[in-house]
Amino acid sequence: MTPASRISTSVLLTCAAIGVATGVLSAGAGAISGFVSAGAPILYGLVLAIHVLPGVVAQELLRRPWVALITHMIAALVASAVVPLWIGRYVGTALLIGLLQEGIAALGRYRRWESWRFFLSAVIVGVLIAVPIWFAADASRFVLWGQILYIALFLLGPVLWTAVGLAIGAALRRAGVSRSTRR
Repeated sequence: MTPASRISTSVLLTCAAIGVATGVLSAGAGAISGFVSAGAPILYGLVLAIHVLPGVVAQELLRRPWVALITHMIAALVASAVVPLWIGRYVGTALLIGLLQEGIAALGRYRRWESWRFFLSAVIVGVLIAVPIWFAADASRFVLWGQILYIALFLLGPVLWTAVGLAIGAALRRAGVSRSTRR
């Protein structure tokens, strides 16, 4: 006899559904990121920030350990299927953001799901992504107000996408999706 799984099949299937939907969005963001980076580089932070969405939706809806990381990894694999060349970027980003979101939730022992916790992880993600991209994109070439806006949008982007994710997760919860994922 095998031991009972800590994560039910219905939870995994819900993570998969969220991961597929957000993975397609990530692939779309990846497809336009080159154009945004070349044509309107200041807006790049808003496009890149969509990567917070899988974990936010999964955690808001399911409120269980590991759902952010699982959902992020599924989203990364879906996006990688569309753009195989970027599998390292997608998986690396999924690990970074998924583990950060799990860490913030773990601090509350997966019992506290206040919105501020989600937004805290969003700001941390914004900082963690903005710093290396600042140097990679040579953001210092912008005028001062452009540099400020560039960083501000890297911080604001994850916050905005987190708000969207919380709204989606709450709507799915109201629709009764989380009832079908009980242990």
